[in-house]
Formats: sequence, C-alpha cells, structure tokens
Amino acid sequence: MAYDNSRRDRPREFFTATCSECGKECEIPFKPTQGRPVYCRDCYRRMQPERRPVRKPRF
Repeated sequence: MAYDNSRRDRPREFFTATCSECGKECEIPFKPTQGRPVYCRDCYRRMQPERRPVRKPRF
C-alpha cells in the first residue's frame, strides 16, 4: 500500500494570531477561528496540567 507523503513534502503553513491570554503576537500552525481562544507557546504551557511521571507497580 502506498502512502501519500505530500503533507511532509511541503512546508508547514503558519498563521499570525494574538494570544488570548497575554496579548502577544504569535505564529500558530492552524488557521484561527473567530470566537475560539488562541494561546502563545508560553501561555499554553502554563495552562496545561502538571505532568507526573507514571509509576510502575512493584510486584
């Protein structure tokens, strides 16, 4: 089965937007939709829940 690699071959398109949290201008890899918030990298990371390492059970 052949796979279409056209997405990987062309450069990724970025769009300019204003962060809904801090107001900084940022570039995002998708077209922003009116009425939906867009966050810069820093604000997006701050909004994510803290990641905890997964502990394997001891047997």
